[in-house]
Amino acid sequence: MLKLSKKSDYALIALQYIASVQYGELTRARVVNTKEIAEEHNIPVELLAKVLQILSKHQMIESHNGPKGGYLLAREPKAISIAQVLEAIEGPLGITDCYHDKDHSSCLQLDRCNIRTPLLKVQESISQLLHSMSIEDMMLGSPLIIVESRKEEGVNL
Repeated sequence: MLKLSKKSDYALIALQYIASVQYGELTRARVVNTKEIAEEHNIPVELLAKVLQILSKHQMIESHNGPKGGYLLAREPKAISIAQVLEAIEGPLGITDCYHDKDHSSCLQLDRCNIRTPLLKVQESISQLLHSMSIEDMMLGSPLIIVESRKEEGVNL
């Protein structure tokens, strides 16, 4: 099953929240602290703090120390792709092991595999989609992707 970890969920939630406070039309730009995000979205503070450290290490957010400290985006929301966030938290993304194993040395089915090429096409499509979507897209509230039925083309789904 393709599924994001809670850390990835929390990273995306936190970045979207920070971006909405920093760039939103209805708020005055300010730093956002971990406790505020955690309370607003019912996220465990300790886990969120670890996620924010990772995002800071990957230069997506910057930390501001002091009693009124917190986090700001280090780049504009449109310059942070969903893929960058997921890769920072999860590591390289791939739906199969062979996507990352370029010489296929770990594949026991290499000689008989008939799904590698189709799955690599699916992987590439997912990768392109995640790289094309940004935190800014998440802020806009509109659908990030639209999936259309292929019934009109005579394909029964």
